[in-house]
Amino acid sequence: MTTTDTTVWFDFGGVLTPTMAELYARYAEETGISPGRLRRAVADVGADLGMHPLAPLELGRISEAEWGGRVRAALRARHPGLDLGAARLERFGEQWLGGRPGNPVMAAAARAVRAAGHPVGLLTNNVPEWEGHWRRITAPAGRFDAVVDSCRVGVRKPDAAVFRIAAEASPTARHVLVDDLAENCAAAEAAGWRTVCFRDNAQASGDLSALLGIPLPGPGTPRAAGQVTSGRPARTP
Repeated sequence: MTTTDTTVWFDFGGVLTPTMAELYARYAEETGISPGRLRRAVADVGADLGMHPLAPLELGRISEAEWGGRVRAALRARHPGLDLGAARLERFGEQWLGGRPGNPVMAAAARAVRAAGHPVGLLTNNVPEWEGHWRRITAPAGRFDAVVDSCRVGVRKPDAAVFRIAAEASPTARHVLVDDLAENCAAAEAAGWRTVCFRDNAQASGDLSALLGIPLPGPGTPRAAGQVTSGRPARTP
């Protein structure tokens, strides 16, 4: 696969950001809400709305403020004595992503992919109110040739339709997805895409380099200085 007629799509959360495990841990440090408790409350909200835990937000069906209020109520219902004073749940994105660094290794990989002549896209399940955060965090990756954001197109990974939308947004012969969730990679492969299932920076850089037949910077290289800690990410928030 050496042709430049290949679009490489990067996921946002867990790939171009710190891993989800790191984001959960930092959020817990700031708020006192453990990852398990947060996940269960988010799942409760999704169940109440009859949707995947994050689909109401990522499809733009509910505002961040309303969603955060529902998560607060779910936490209080499960844990009546839990101190939520430090949690800005109605402005969750500010605390989840505000001040967080990007992943410089994957940002450097995106720049190198583009320099080799491949279009670079962002394929993300995201939230309308978080656009300023993701644009800041992904800025070191450089310009995206196409952006497919679930809350803007009304469909989210792993729905097959999102891959059709992405292919139309960047009509190259081949498409590669770099994503940290196995179900998203499986759906992309079912759509005829190639995938790099992100586990850590070294693995993802190496797999993408082999797939494209081009050298890519990995952890510890000058172009990727200051990398975030790698690890197997947890499921989203």
